Amino acid sequence: MELQFTGLDWGIFALYLGVLAASGWYFSQNRANNSRDYFLAGNSMPMWMVAISTLATTQSAATFLGGPDLGYRGDLTYLFTNVGAVIAAIVVARFLIPRFYAHRVTTVYELLQSRFGEKAKNRAGGIYLLGRVFASGARLYMAAIAVSMILFNDIAANHVIAAVILLTAAGLLQTLIGGVRSVIQSDVLQCIVYVSAAVAVVAVLLWQIPADMGQLFAALNTPPGGEASKLTLVDTSWDLSDPFNLWATLTGFVLLNIAAFGLDQDVTQRILTCKTPRDGARAVLFSVVMVVPVMAVFMGIGLLLHIFYQNPQLMAGTSVSAPSGGDVTVFMHYVLNEMPAGLRGLVTIGVIAAALSTLNSSLNSMASVLTEDLYRHWLRVRGIHRPAAHFVRAGRWGMALVASALGGMAILCFFWQQISDLPLITFALSVMVFAYSGLLGVFFTVLLTRRGNASSVGWALAVGFVVTLLQQPWMITLLTDTNEPLVIAFPWQLCLGTLASFAVCNLGKPVPESTQDFTVTPNQTQANG
Repeated sequence: MELQFTGLDWGIFALYLGVLAASGWYFSQNRANNSRDYFLAGNSMPMWMVAISTLATTQSAATFLGGPDLGYRGDLTYLFTNVGAVIAAIVVARFLIPRFYAHRVTTVYELLQSRFGEKAKNRAGGIYLLGRVFASGARLYMAAIAVSMILFNDIAANHVIAAVILLTAAGLLQTLIGGVRSVIQSDVLQCIVYVSAAVAVVAVLLWQIPADMGQLFAALNTPPGGEASKLTLVDTSWDLSDPFNLWATLTGFVLLNIAAFGLDQDVTQRILTCKTPRDGARAVLFSVVMVVPVMAVFMGIGLLLHIFYQNPQLMAGTSVSAPSGGDVTVFMHYVLNEMPAGLRGLVTIGVIAAALSTLNSSLNSMASVLTEDLYRHWLRVRGIHRPAAHFVRAGRWGMALVASALGGMAILCFFWQQISDLPLITFALSVMVFAYSGLLGVFFTVLLTRRGNASSVGWALAVGFVVTLLQQPWMITLLTDTNEPLVIAFPWQLCLGTLASFAVCNLGKPVPESTQDFTVTPNQTQANG
């Protein structure tokens, strides 16, 4: 297979790089004077822009590559899991966002300080950093393998590493100066780019497949070989290994999205840049609504690719080569073999845009936790005072440190995903469970009980991580010496990990003198809004 980047492909690619450089320079003109401005944009961002940035943050190269892969391999049940996201968004908008604004937090883990003290806040921030290195490193890896395939025609280790360095450097340069304000502004641009690329691919596939819409729907409803309908939206079967059935949607996916929108600084930081808690709540809800059509486009690509490769009757004798494991995903196989000239360049920048929209967010949010929760505390306990500008510089150094950690994790994921043999989106979602289990258990303790203390918070966070680790198939194989381990899908892993973490956190007896009221009155919310 010989990759052919035409002059048009290179022209599109060069144009995007030029726009990327120009937008990075333009968005960094408003330099932050203090850490709150650097990490929260002084609570000045418009709601619509935050909603699009939140959408771009929750999407990634995993969506760009994994969405078509899911559509090709299976059906539309993953699309139905957005019901869990809607339920979670309502919970976060109603119960968590008003508290964030009332307490004027820079990171969501500062809320734990009001109940359990500063140690609990630092421990939660630490487990978030660990989990985010896992999750964002996995997403960076997925973008890197796509860029390596397109630019170098293979996924050799040295080429994947080069792609990781390229993407990490681009994300760092875009984010380093302007802080979260430039992140949100660039996210809007990246979102437009990668959604436009996906829509263009759908249009080209519809042009390449010589069949009308009625024939397409009929073929997807009754696939060749007696397979189940690929248009199935709701799966009511009970299967612990299926992450996308109805029961997983109403349990694990609700928890997953509560953690993503309300407890993960990577996403929640965007919400905290709005002017009022009402705007923050609306941004969350609008972003969830926008996810559905965007995800439908990516999964639609997979359905069309299934017809393209698996339904020769509708292809009117057109000869196409079948996908192979060496192409990583069916979408990459299509890009490298059948995509018309010009579109390869568009898809390349789409993958990069999807990757950067997530990477930029991770760099800034992780730097905010390092600076505001950990470094500022370290200075305070030593009695060291620094001016406001110092913490902006510290945030930039923290961002460079985070970029190095994410790059290293992306390289590690090159081997991890091959061992796990999971589809890309499933792999990306499953690694997030390691941090979310403990955080959910701790925050549910805060919201629902008066129990817990700093020690039980630390143990709960550790237990959530360990319980998730013990549920991995390779770990079960290692412990039981069986070649066919019980496979527990990540939504159920999250449920069990959260339950164990919640139970452990509640074992701690509250310390009355350090326990403060966590509830928020309407007057408090209005005063801070």
